[in-house]
Amino acid sequence: MSVNAECDGCPGFLPGFLLIIRDHVNIYQGVTLGALCVSRDMRNIKRHPTIENNVTIYANATILGGDAIIGANSVIGGNARVMASVPENSTVSNAATVRIKSATA
Repeated sequence: MSVNAECDGCPGFLPGFLLIIRDHVNIYQGVTLGALCVSRDMRNIKRHPTIENNVTIYANATILGGDAIIGANSVIGGNARVMASVPENSTVSNAATVRIKSATA
């Protein structure tokens, strides 16, 4: 983990063992940065994501997988689930759909 990373309100932050976090990264509470799967024969394989420079990861986001790279200057929104790489300068959100039933008289 970089010396320039900041973890604001880190209770519940779960970093994986082989995690790479670059400079000027902000991580909020409840974030999981881990592996998609774990087995003994994978112990020498990178299983955790790479977080590039100037990334913000908001509360309760989950980023999984050793191939996942979060590109520089990106924002991962709260409660987002990421299991693939994100290009730099991207925003990922958890777009919850709310449907309002029409009122009947």
